[in-house]
Amino acid sequence: MAIETTAGPDRRTPVLLRALALLASLVLVAAACSGGGGDEGADGAGGDASSSTTTEADITLPTVGGGSSTSEPSSTTQVVELADVNAPLTGAPAPAGVDLERPAIAVKIDNAPAARPQAGLNQADMVFEEMVEGGLSRLLAVFHSRDAEVVGPVRSARSTDIPILVTLNSPMFAWSGANQVFANQIRASAIIDVGVEAVPNAYERRNDRRAPSNLFTGTDRLRAVAPDLTNTPNPLLEYRLPGEEAPAGARPIKAVEVDYGANSAVHTWDPSVGGWTRDQNGSPHVDTDGVAIAPTNVIVQFVQYVNTGLVDGAGNPVPEAQLVGSGDAWFLIDGRLIEGTWVKENLTVPTQYFDSESRPVKFMPGSTWTLLPRTGKATVVE
Repeated sequence: MAIETTAGPDRRTPVLLRALALLASLVLVAAACSGGGGDEGADGAGGDASSSTTTEADITLPTVGGGSSTSEPSSTTQVVELADVNAPLTGAPAPAGVDLERPAIAVKIDNAPAARPQAGLNQADMVFEEMVEGGLSRLLAVFHSRDAEVVGPVRSARSTDIPILVTLNSPMFAWSGANQVFANQIRASAIIDVGVEAVPNAYERRNDRRAPSNLFTGTDRLRAVAPDLTNTPNPLLEYRLPGEEAPAGARPIKAVEVDYGANSAVHTWDPSVGGWTRDQNGSPHVDTDGVAIAPTNVIVQFVQYVNTGLVDGAGNPVPEAQLVGSGDAWFLIDGRLIEGTWVKENLTVPTQYFDSESRPVKFMPGSTWTLLPRTGKATVVE
């Protein structure tokens, strides 16, 4: 089945621009991070490669792959000892030895074809996929319970990031610049700036890839900027207890396809890994180790996009997702689809998710990807 309704152009003033006054009133927690990020051009998309203030890092990151993988993805998983405490962003036991009294790290990751395979996505607790200019998408990966030695390629921020970031209790944010309007919004908020211009030594441009899709970092490098912070993120989702059944109305499905325009993604249920494997434009989505991307849960949150009034280097309008408000949503959990709604009452509160009977949706403990397509741009494969 497919959602039939497709919203037309929305010319409302973007929520983030209306909320700038609210953001300016939040406490700036980035005292541990010096410097200011740069303007990457009209929107950041065309100027990542021109980050002339980015210095070669005095760190050595492990080598990562340099292009799209055509090999069969691996389902290999690393066995780790678990602690008795559940992580707030997964609802699952954290790896033993991980101190959960630390901030989340959010990293803006490129998802253009030249950026794949990416590094670190399988270690993220949560990933948000946003439509950007030209019908492409970018990823906002959130790390808390697990670390990733290498993460990237890191790219520029968008105003859509802010309603997500401000719900994470002052997260550290790794990014490679933005339009000055967006950059000012980020720095006026309680987000901790660990972008490339604030802490250049935490990043490295790799010679095995072409700019702008060659900037990498790692969570340990970013945490070293402010190692004493203890601002743990609050849970954003509710999770099922052991043995708790799926709600009435949940039905088995094979997959869901989401269309962003130039980029499309398909999440297919794979019971052998207990997750939803991902294809992009017909190719398996894997990380740099060749391991398939297969989040435990997938949220398809239908949103309206508005024109920010800005353009990228190629003249494409820069969109902004309207994440404050409400709309339809699909929840892919344990091989089943639950249809429902999402509600975000204001900029700073977390998004709430409900099934068709207005009951809070409970997810399986594990990683969650939230996809943010336009209304009507997804299809269910039964």
